[in-house]
Amino acid sequence: MSTLDKNKKTAALVSLGVAGMVAMSFAAVPAYRAFCQVTGWGGTTQRAEAEAGRTLSRQVTVRFDATVSQGLAWTFEPEQVSQTLHIGETGLAFYEAENLADRPVTGRAAFNVSPAKAGIYFKKIECFCFTEQTLKPGEKVSMPVTYYVDPALADDKNLDDVQTITLAYTFFAWEDDETAVAGSPSAAE
Repeated sequence: MSTLDKNKKTAALVSLGVAGMVAMSFAAVPAYRAFCQVTGWGGTTQRAEAEAGRTLSRQVTVRFDATVSQGLAWTFEPEQVSQTLHIGETGLAFYEAENLADRPVTGRAAFNVSPAKAGIYFKKIECFCFTEQTLKPGEKVSMPVTYYVDPALADDKNLDDVQTITLAYTFFAWEDDETAVAGSPSAAE
């Protein structure tokens, strides 16, 4: 095999390797998100279709936190500091958001739970974070989240020390094709 043939073969292998790494980098985000949702890794909460079905005598305090990312002209805060519930009991909490901009703005909330090891047991039945939220100029809304702490938490010896769980949301600006068109100068004409 000549040096030229070896160089072509090496270049083809390197190109194939680079293409594979690029493809894997695009697949990494959805794969990581799916992994976190299934395992509760990193404090990712779980989605539930119904209430727990049983309530334990053990209680847990759920604290609420809220932040807004740069570039989103909103105020966003929990309407209550905390709630103490029995494990398995359904809770209802509210967060208030207000659009400070002079145009409609769409936001989407990212969430997590701490300690992270409790994420797999924190179940949300209904939440404003499941979809984008569009607020009109100056609009203020109260947004609910219905949740419970899964009774299976009591069976996990690694969580015997958990007495407080913090549910934290950060709202980010969200601009999809529809929002971008609605907010463009030509759409106002």
